[in-house]
Amino acid sequence: MFGLSELAVILIVVIAVLAAKRLPDLARSAGKSARILKSEARAMKDTEPPTPPGQPEDRPRL
Repeated sequence: MFGLSELAVILIVVIAVLAAKRLPDLARSAGKSARILKSEARAMKDTEPPTPPGQPEDRPRL
């Protein structure tokens, strides 16, 4: 019989074969999402008002 690792490998291969047409679209979509997230994070960081010297920040920066 098949063990758990063999079944996992077979399942991964079957998914890769059946989803081969969609993989480039998924990768493109993931790249766009990452760029949007990065630009929004940068915009939030740029619009944040500076803390006056000598005063602690209200919340920690990410």
